[in-house]
Amino acid sequence: MLGARLLLLIQSHAGPLTRETLQDITTNDRTPSFRRLRQPELETRVALLFNNLAKWIGDPSDAAVRAEYEEMGRTRFREGVPLSELIFAIILTKKHLRGYIRDHGLVDFAGDRVAPDELLPLALHSVQELNYQVGEFFDRALFHLARGYESEAGRPHSV
Repeated sequence: MLGARLLLLIQSHAGPLTRETLQDITTNDRTPSFRRLRQPELETRVALLFNNLAKWIGDPSDAAVRAEYEEMGRTRFREGVPLSELIFAIILTKKHLRGYIRDHGLVDFAGDRVAPDELLPLALHSVQELNYQVGEFFDRALFHLARGYESEAGRPHSV
């Protein structure tokens, strides 16, 4: 499937995509708490998403996504990041990923178009299916992120 090839392209270009996403998250007016967090840890988290996306999308079990995002929710709660900012950071990440798919998944209507190395000719239905899968992944990630955040918020904490 060509959508799988695009996922591999995303994985191979995770570095620049990660840097662009982090730049947006750490400068956006809706995510000010992220400016005070450790940048190397944030970079690792965002890169992990882009590097594991193909695996997480293709895995019918939710265990890996649940474990990763519930832990992220707990961590961000302990760091004092408001849930609204955390959710918006995920929305920004999805926006950057969808932009990458749009920019690098050349829709092929006639079948005779030659594309540069970093563009993949995709049938329109492949782009739509990949966008659907990406949306489903982010929906699951947000759910587990909120669950982890809430579970940490409900725990007694020492002062």
